[in-house]
This record gives sequence, C-alpha cells and structure tokens, in this order.
Amino acid sequence: MKIKERFVYLECTTCGNRNYTTHKRLKAAYKLEKSKYCRFCRKHLPHKEKKL
Repeated sequence: MKIKERFVYLECTTCGNRNYTTHKRLKAAYKLEKSKYCRFCRKHLPHKEKKL
C-alpha cells in the first residue's frame, strides 16, 4: 500500500525566509520543527513548517 505524502516548506523562525522543502504524511496532526542552517542569518536556527 502506498503512503500518501505532501510537500511542506520549512521557514526560519527569526527572518521568515523559506529555505527548505520536505514531505510528511497527509493525515499527520503534528507540525514539523527542525534545527536547520539559515543562509541569511548564517546560524543553525529552528525552522517551522509552512504550507506550500
């Protein structure tokens, strides 16, 4: 059985730029939050999920 997924943006919490895209399950109830490198702030900062 194939798992349905959707693409989401990861947006920097400080500057608001959308730097990364990733995917997650379609019916997932949680919001993604990962610590990623922001090239505009030049730091590792938390990035939160935003819709496409």
